[in-house]
Amino acid sequence: MKKTLLPVIFIFFTSTLVWPQKIDRFALVNRHNVKIDSIHAFSPLSVGNGAFAFTADVTGLQTFPDAYAEGIPLTTMAEWGWHSFPNTNNYVLADTMVLIDTYGRPVSYNRKQKSPAGDFLRANPHQITLGLVGLELSKEDGSLAKPEDIKTIDQTLDSWKGQLISHFSFQGQPVTVLTCVHPIRDQIAVQIKSPLIKQQQLKVRLRFPYAAGTWGRDPADWESPEKHNTILESKSTAYASFKRIMNEKTYFCYASFSENCDLVKRNKHEYLLNPFPETNIFECLVTFQESDTIPEPQNFRTVAEITSNHWKDFWTTGGAIDLSESRDPRWKELERRIILSQYLTAIQSAQKYPPQETGLTCNSWFGKFHLEMHWWHGVHFALWNRLLMLENSLDWYNDILPAARNIASRQGYKGVRWPKMTNPNGEDSPSGIGPMLIWQQPHPIYYAELVYRQKPTKASLLAYKDIVFETAEFMADYAYWDEENKRYVLGPPVIPAQENYEYADTWNPTYELCYWQWGLNTAQKWRQRLGLERNSKWDHVINNLSALPVRDGVYTAIEPEPYTNTTDHPSMLAALGLLPETPLINVDTMRKTAQHMYDTWQWPDTWGWDYPMLAMTAARVGLPELAVDAFFIESKKNLYWPNGHNYQRENLPLYLPGNGGLLTAVAMMAAGWDGAPDRNAPGFPDNGQWIVHWEGLNKMP
Repeated sequence: MKKTLLPVIFIFFTSTLVWPQKIDRFALVNRHNVKIDSIHAFSPLSVGNGAFAFTADVTGLQTFPDAYAEGIPLTTMAEWGWHSFPNTNNYVLADTMVLIDTYGRPVSYNRKQKSPAGDFLRANPHQITLGLVGLELSKEDGSLAKPEDIKTIDQTLDSWKGQLISHFSFQGQPVTVLTCVHPIRDQIAVQIKSPLIKQQQLKVRLRFPYAAGTWGRDPADWESPEKHNTILESKSTAYASFKRIMNEKTYFCYASFSENCDLVKRNKHEYLLNPFPETNIFECLVTFQESDTIPEPQNFRTVAEITSNHWKDFWTTGGAIDLSESRDPRWKELERRIILSQYLTAIQSAQKYPPQETGLTCNSWFGKFHLEMHWWHGVHFALWNRLLMLENSLDWYNDILPAARNIASRQGYKGVRWPKMTNPNGEDSPSGIGPMLIWQQPHPIYYAELVYRQKPTKASLLAYKDIVFETAEFMADYAYWDEENKRYVLGPPVIPAQENYEYADTWNPTYELCYWQWGLNTAQKWRQRLGLERNSKWDHVINNLSALPVRDGVYTAIEPEPYTNTTDHPSMLAALGLLPETPLINVDTMRKTAQHMYDTWQWPDTWGWDYPMLAMTAARVGLPELAVDAFFIESKKNLYWPNGHNYQRENLPLYLPGNGGLLTAVAMMAAGWDGAPDRNAPGFPDNGQWIVHWEGLNKMP
């Protein structure tokens, strides 16, 4: 049984502001319910439970996947849906290693991305679509419906209930489809009402694909029926059980029906549920799982009620921000993004693993997750008082300690070096960039500290101490002592968060220097909380890190030239934005840096989380007008579709780090941060244009 995803509210060190009148959360959420009246390839709507998601078209099911093929695909994905192609050539990570000089010492890095082994290991394992559940609508002449045959579309995503309500007409007949996902099970619940059922013009279609194993978008391969098996294990007029075999991956699909129904095999991997023509209502539950245990019987009404209660609890606990009294006309769009980002991250980013950048909606980087991005996926859960949704994925770091320890040991370092592009086993993928990044290393210390701030107990310390201490061991050992200049240096080799620098010619990235100081100092606090002495080596690194690089009065991304690159991430901003003020930082210099980057950066060449990063930095340095303006910089990368997804590019049609970053930034701007000005919503302008009511949020470090 999976953990419950219902949020748990902790009272330790919260900074909840009690308003004379509490926020009307029902009104807040419902004014941003998504309305769809035509096929929008980039705005299919999803329902899910945090570890399982179902993405549907305007029919409420997955009836016309081809209409969304160039946008956001229709998928059914689960946290456990990982598959590998047979490794017939016995590729291993060692096949991708190169030795790189590190101050006279050869260190191995898995950088041979463009090689047979690199190609295979990057693509395996990958996430899959478990199956599609759609309608088959027949015209009176027997021909099948096309997208253009669907009329009078009126679809609503009721976020308060976690339910998709789809009205449309076909051949002049009305159809209503209600769709939801059980909050605990990987189960889709569907209710269909239409005269077409009695007329035998409406059926439900189950289809099962092979794994595409490709970069980006749809993880389904419909052209390889011979490569997998769909076995009908049992059936009746109210039930069907399927066993799915894809190479070494096995899982099960169970379908149950409220009314008697014929099960018709269309082909090897496709079945039709054909309701008996006795009523205008048909209900079914479709469950996907790795276990062959038959799910406990339930009906649509029960699942819909459980789901509705779950989402009511979600929206009435945790944090809330109401901007509706603001005079700035941008308030409604910002509030829409806030509400829909909460929903989208809740249905697919509360997994037992860090989510991939496109969550459980489609594939990016073969479905693998990036640990430097986990910060953007998960930190907001803690700030919005939904800590458990972050903690769900933190146990995994303990699970992969041996894998991370092996990376550090192989390279001659102490402690653990966390992988970058990885999978449930913690294996690092071959890449020309990923193995050289270091900014994901302090992240687990940050997560652990967020937990401790809300649950300051010995149990919290013991739960994460190995992660914190072994991370710090690597960080201290990785820093190189420059004897001539009496300072510690980060790199070379290193690639900073702004990834467009050569690893061999780069050292001392601004953000990473500050993160090293903050991370090691926080690890020392953890030692002291457990009654241990401070680690003298860690203190030596903390106190002797290189100064931050400054040119023309502003921080640069790295110490050496060239330092005029204004594309990709303006990562120097993170040094006082994601992070609190550290001894290395000069606030006045960062204030100039924030304004300079806003004015001069090539924002079309950035990523979705760069805008909230600028907002957080601007807020901390006393530029609240700029902080709000950052959310509305004109750029394709800052586009939010009607369904709330943040767009990036053609093969990356959605990008959850943008949504998570937005939630982190607005929570910080509303509730404040350690050392923030003593006023309400210190990150928003105090100019009468922004009236910010909030409750249930926590301060950011």
